[in-house]
Amino acid sequence: MPSITIRRPDDWHLHLRDGAMLEGVIGDTSRDFARAIIMPNLVPPVVTTADAEAYRGRIMAALPKDDKFQPLMTLYLTEHTNPDDVEAGMTSGLITAVKLYPAGATTNSHGGVRDIEKAMPVLERMARIGLPLCVHGEVTTPDVDIFDREAVFIETVLDPLRKRLPELKVTMEHVTTKDGVDYIKSAKGNLAGSITTHHLIINRNAILVGGIRPHYYCLPVAKRENHRLALRAAATSGDKRFFLGTDSAPHVDPLKECGCGCAGIYTSINTMSCLAHVFEQENALDKLEAFASLNGPAWYGLPVNEERITLVKRDNPVNFPRKVETGAGLVTVFDPMFPLHWDVER
Repeated sequence: MPSITIRRPDDWHLHLRDGAMLEGVIGDTSRDFARAIIMPNLVPPVVTTADAEAYRGRIMAALPKDDKFQPLMTLYLTEHTNPDDVEAGMTSGLITAVKLYPAGATTNSHGGVRDIEKAMPVLERMARIGLPLCVHGEVTTPDVDIFDREAVFIETVLDPLRKRLPELKVTMEHVTTKDGVDYIKSAKGNLAGSITTHHLIINRNAILVGGIRPHYYCLPVAKRENHRLALRAAATSGDKRFFLGTDSAPHVDPLKECGCGCAGIYTSINTMSCLAHVFEQENALDKLEAFASLNGPAWYGLPVNEERITLVKRDNPVNFPRKVETGAGLVTVFDPMFPLHWDVER
C-alpha cells in the first residue's frame, strides 16, 4: 500500500477547553501531534502567567497515560494585560505567544480588545522581547459584512499595527481568504499564517446548500471557492510562511444544533487523514511534512520533532466515529464529505 513517513506533526492552533471536555478530547490530539499552541479563551480566560501555569497543569493531568505531548501556552490579550507579567511568562519558558481576540469576534471573545491603542504597551514590549502575537484577524464592527471581516481587518488594523511595530512577529491564525494569503506573501518579514484543515476542504456552500448545516459553521466563516483554492495553493506550496493550525474547536451538539449555534469544527481526530487526501489531490504529498511538521517550528523558533509517523493509504475507507463522547456530551466530528483512505499507522 502507498505510504508516506514524516516527522511527527504539531498543531499551531488548538482549542482543548477545560474540565470534562478537555479530558474527552485531548487524546485525539496527543495521539498524532507532539505539540500544540493552546488557545486561552476559556471562561474565565487565561490572562496571566499564573492562569497559564494552572491551565497547563490541568492539561497534563488529563493527558492519556504514555502519550508524549507538550502544550504550548498562550495568554489572552486584554486592554489591561501587564507587560511585566507577559515578559516573565516568556522568560520562564511557559508562554509561547499572546493571542489577540477583537472583542466579540468568536467564542468567549467578549473580553478581548476593543481599542488596540490601550494594548500598545504590551505589544511594544512583545516586539522588543521577540514574543509572537497570534491574531484572530477579523473586525467586528456591525457595518462590515461577515465575509469581508478578514480583508477589512488586514487593511484597518493589522497593516497599520505592523507599520507601527515592524519588529513585532505576527501570526495570522486560520487564514480564510486570498486577501490574507496575498498579504502574507507580500510581507518583507515577521508575518506568517496558519491554515486549518477544514478551510482547505469546505467553502461556504457546505454551510448553506441543502439546508443549514451547523457542524460546518466556524469563525472565521468559510468563504467562496476562490478563497479555498488560494488556501490550498498556499498550504501545498512548501512556502515556509504557512503551516498547520487546525483550530479544532469542540462544542457539544446541543450548543451547535440550536437557534444560535456556536462556531467551531472538531477536526483533531481525523486531521492527518484529511490533509494527506488534500495534498495527494494537489500532487503535493512531498510538501505535507513542511506544512504539518517543519514550517511551524521554524516560525516559532523550536526544534523539529525527531519522532516520525507513517501514513498508509488503505484500500478501504478509514472508519472515524461520527461523534465523540466527551463526558461533557457528544461532539460531532468533522465530515469532509468524501471517504478517507489515508490512516496514521499505529
